[in-house]
Amino acid sequence: MSNKAEETLSKSTDSASLARAVERSAELEKEIDKDPSRFRMLTGDRPTGHLHLGHYFGTIKNRVEQQQRGIETWQLIADYQVITDRDGVGPLRERVLSLLTDYIAAGMNPESATIFTHSAVPALNQLMLPFLSLVTESELHRNPTVKAELDATDGRAMSGLLLTYPVHQAADILFCRANIVPVGQDQLPHLEQARVIANRFDRRYGRADKDKPVFRRPEALLSNASHVLGLDGEKMSKSRGNTIELRMSADETAKRLKRAKTDADRVITYDPVKRPEVSNLLLMASMACGESPEAIAEQIGDGGGGALKARVTEDLNTMLAPIRARRAELVENEDYLLEVLRKGNERANEVANETLSDVLTAMNMKYY
Repeated sequence: MSNKAEETLSKSTDSASLARAVERSAELEKEIDKDPSRFRMLTGDRPTGHLHLGHYFGTIKNRVEQQQRGIETWQLIADYQVITDRDGVGPLRERVLSLLTDYIAAGMNPESATIFTHSAVPALNQLMLPFLSLVTESELHRNPTVKAELDATDGRAMSGLLLTYPVHQAADILFCRANIVPVGQDQLPHLEQARVIANRFDRRYGRADKDKPVFRRPEALLSNASHVLGLDGEKMSKSRGNTIELRMSADETAKRLKRAKTDADRVITYDPVKRPEVSNLLLMASMACGESPEAIAEQIGDGGGGALKARVTEDLNTMLAPIRARRAELVENEDYLLEVLRKGNERANEVANETLSDVLTAMNMKYY
């Protein structure tokens, strides 16, 4: 990739760049259909709480489907990134295991996926040092996620870890030589940062092997998933208490949905602009059962909010039943979960150590 990538780093979500990303993502989908073995996918989550329907519909379901297509899957539990914007880690061990449990219960196959944690892979984090020498402070301040997080702190001083969050994400992607990363449009700048770092590294330090670059150039696999709102019509958020967590029981789900916001019109219609709360519930039911939200609305007719909530509850609980059953089994077998994590961390360390060795060779820092 040319130096043009660096020029577009701060504007990678403009219309032209976005159009190129969408076009390339469509091409990648076709290439995956032809030969999924060519691809290694890196995804991840911060263990700041328990996974909910927003996570499942927005990304987890897609990750499972990509793995089932035959793509090699690397799944990061980003425990170090918990402290980018908070003073402590909270009940971190519980949340890491909960995240792992949800992944497997949702269908991720731990036999073929590498599931690992930041804190267990020292060589991954060591890549931060050379990577930080390849970016400027102004570039980091321009990153949309950093800007958004800073705005959310209400004037609180930004930590060094939060400022360098995009560089840490680049290390996550590049250390395992992932070449596709499922992202939403708002995350394209992070992926562009990783590509820029990979390019600058090769130009500044050369290559460990003259015939190939040290790092593969990761590309965006844009998600087509619809994003559901919270039960109050706002963004789904653990802190707002407007979510349905994957670990909740059928009864807890029903209770949460009874409190969901609707409107006064008894005739149920799908109109995301004029009726966002009603339409959001219809979308949840649609994603759970496979019928279109318009068809579900027609079936409910003038049944009002009560009938709508009953339908959403039934569809969600039916969809979640096998996930909950599998989850209950996993919760009772912590030894198995720890073994999955041990194997994943072991594999991640093997690859990270190999990558770091190539980096040090290219930098002429290999002394023995």
